[in-house]
Amino acid sequence: MHISTYLDEVVVWTPAKVNLFLEVLGKRPDGYHDIATLMVAIRLYDTLVFRTAPELALRCSSAQLSSGPDNLVLRAAKLLQERTGCQRGASIRLIKRIPMAAGLAGGSADAAATLLGLNDLWKLGRSDAELANIGAEIGSDIPFFFDTPAAWCTGRGEIVAPAPLSIPLDFVLLCPAFGMPTAAVYKNVVVPPVPVSGNAIRAALGQADVDLIGKLLHNRLQTAAEGFDPRIAEYARMLAKVAPAPAGSLMSGSGSTLFALCRSPDEADRVAASLKTRTKAHDFRLIVTRSL
Repeated sequence: MHISTYLDEVVVWTPAKVNLFLEVLGKRPDGYHDIATLMVAIRLYDTLVFRTAPELALRCSSAQLSSGPDNLVLRAAKLLQERTGCQRGASIRLIKRIPMAAGLAGGSADAAATLLGLNDLWKLGRSDAELANIGAEIGSDIPFFFDTPAAWCTGRGEIVAPAPLSIPLDFVLLCPAFGMPTAAVYKNVVVPPVPVSGNAIRAALGQADVDLIGKLLHNRLQTAAEGFDPRIAEYARMLAKVAPAPAGSLMSGSGSTLFALCRSPDEADRVAASLKTRTKAHDFRLIVTRSL
């Protein structure tokens, strides 16, 4: 996340993420799943603007997104008030660019940005680690955004260990016009008797071996998502056959976004150009981006 403080406002730019690896390890007593995942932040940003105000209020650039108390931004703001005893208000403006219900953690990124921005606006003096712990109470992906650009995340996803990322990674995101309900995807997942290890892809990331990373991409949730909506499988086949062939392709998180991992910005541009010629190109949005 990037934060700028001005005379009367604080602005935070918060990135999306993709999962290069996601394994489901088991069902927890609290109803969640234990996972192991390798996440990378990418240069696709939401922007949040914070100003002092008598009460908490949220405005969103997207009419599809609630600006009520169910929004993670307001939930994060209220939780920060509770945990710090601060009762100051703020007007919050959310400029939405990260697709919603897309497996890119846009909501979690916005919540993390809210904790960071209000910590600055309200002069609370909380550390990133303290803010991450607060965020973990309402969203498993929120702590990751305090440890970008890459991290190995376990537990529900809230236990974060920074991972080395020595070179930028290039991606083409294929964002379908529909979203995926995270809870339904997890409900359909089959926990493997022997989980796939992420050690090899973590090592490949540290060695900056893009081709090997591409071969080791893994997401246990993809099969469950394909069963829930066959269009995910259709788009996955499209990415697998695209020319030039990327290093690999995968669904991010619980979907619906899929991505192609490319070896260079030029290859990413050519992959995106090839995908634009497909007959179903009007059913999805393509985004060419890089890791942070």
